[in-house]
Amino acid sequence: MTPRLFRIMSGYRVKLHRVAVAGGGDVQICSLLDRQQYADPFGEAEAAGISPACWPLFGQIWPSGRQLADLMQSWVFGGRSVLEMGCGLALASLVVHRRGGDVTASDCHPLAESFLRVNLSLNGMSGLEFRVGHWTRENPGLGKFGLIIGSDLLYERNHPEQVAAFIELHASREAEVLIIDPNRSNRLALHHHMRRLGFLVDETALEAMLDDGHLFRGRLLRYRRSVRSVKRV
Repeated sequence: MTPRLFRIMSGYRVKLHRVAVAGGGDVQICSLLDRQQYADPFGEAEAAGISPACWPLFGQIWPSGRQLADLMQSWVFGGRSVLEMGCGLALASLVVHRRGGDVTASDCHPLAESFLRVNLSLNGMSGLEFRVGHWTRENPGLGKFGLIIGSDLLYERNHPEQVAAFIELHASREAEVLIIDPNRSNRLALHHHMRRLGFLVDETALEAMLDDGHLFRGRLLRYRRSVRSVKRV
């Protein structure tokens, strides 16, 4: 770890990973060392509404995030602007960016942008846009997107409603949403909210061996809305 990385991550212990992406080479990622890393000398956690237990979660590489990165290695963007919501370490955004996609990474965590800048540097990249993305607050300047992606977003009971509301604010009239979900029961509630917003709902079972030897079982939640479906609602 270089002195520069230590300065940016002051107060935290971090580690480096080389994450294999299906069919697309490795991505280097700087993450928090473990889920015990917590330092909040300026009260940023309290201001963001993030509990000490949840504070370190953004800084881990999760199986669903690996699957989303694999999906983005082959997904057709079709010139659409891409938003990753709840990006955490933004592994999927880095893959989209490396492929030349117009992607914005978003998260409410105060440290997410710093980690993104470090990881861009580690991979010899620059120019990936980051914006604050609160699911329950206004996000001035975030805009609208034709493709919204995310992974493991539904781990609390109130998340389906919050995620759907965020998507409605930031999805274009014609939009596609892709969420990798590790078989959480809350996905059914999200289906309900998304149908009410005029999205067609599709769910595909996923089973894949991760590069770390663990078996991932989950679902690809795919939502699509066209101008025709909007008029029908």
